[in-house]
Amino acid sequence: MSEEFSGKLNHLQRELPEGLVVDAVWLKTRGYSAQLCRKYVLNGWLERLAHGVYRKPGGKLLWEHVVISLQTLLMKPLLVGGGTALSLHGFSHYLRREEKEVHLYGLEEAPTWLNKLPLPIKFVHHNSAALFRSEPITFELASLGWNLKNDSPATVANLHSGSFRVMTWGQWEWPLTLSTPERAVLEMLDGLPGNESFDQADKIIEGLTTLSPRKLQKLLIDCRSIKVKRLFFFFADRHNHPWRKHLDKDAINFGKGKRMLVPGGRLDPTYLITVPEELYAGQ
Repeated sequence: MSEEFSGKLNHLQRELPEGLVVDAVWLKTRGYSAQLCRKYVLNGWLERLAHGVYRKPGGKLLWEHVVISLQTLLMKPLLVGGGTALSLHGFSHYLRREEKEVHLYGLEEAPTWLNKLPLPIKFVHHNSAALFRSEPITFELASLGWNLKNDSPATVANLHSGSFRVMTWGQWEWPLTLSTPERAVLEMLDGLPGNESFDQADKIIEGLTTLSPRKLQKLLIDCRSIKVKRLFFFFADRHNHPWRKHLDKDAINFGKGKRMLVPGGRLDPTYLITVPEELYAGQ
């Protein structure tokens, strides 16, 4: 083994944490050619997961490895949101047991290789700008400034108004950035009725007893979706948690006219949306 070959390998062993994933662009910018990567794969020093996607061998690949890699190594401004974030926050008992999707939010498209990885889940990308006006997901995310080699965080002062949160994951306590419950519930409601069920949303919001009204107020004002805002207040009124009385409904634009969300459903007279008749059972 040449001294240069050995030196570059040692450098890669230090620079690439075990279990995390990088692409060919990341490797090339650090001086690792496609030919060199092939040699590393043949010698068992790198594992090829898909075309142009690699990691160090060892341990089972999980979707969390992939997202942490996107956020901390590949510097992609994508965060975990919606139902996936709610599950990570501890509300998985309200969600579908066979969760097969990981929901990612950001302004730029997710890498096309994500759904070519040997994982039993599908990554679903959402354009965050379609739902929120002034809170873009940017490189100011705390986890994107995390120095994995030194295991030290960047300042977290730039986290946007309580919309994002960094949690630690795995035995190395890597940073994983995700939506707060306040933001995630709005992202989840955006999936109704096509990708989420009313019954599930009802159970989730029933369990969200400790949301921050300050965070909710800002997010609701910033939210572009009339449907999401009407749905949120429909469920909030239905469960009447303590935080509901602190929300200023008059400061939020609910649009005009009726919205048919469920064919044959009942029209809610307050928010002018059709919802399943079952939600009125016993009322």
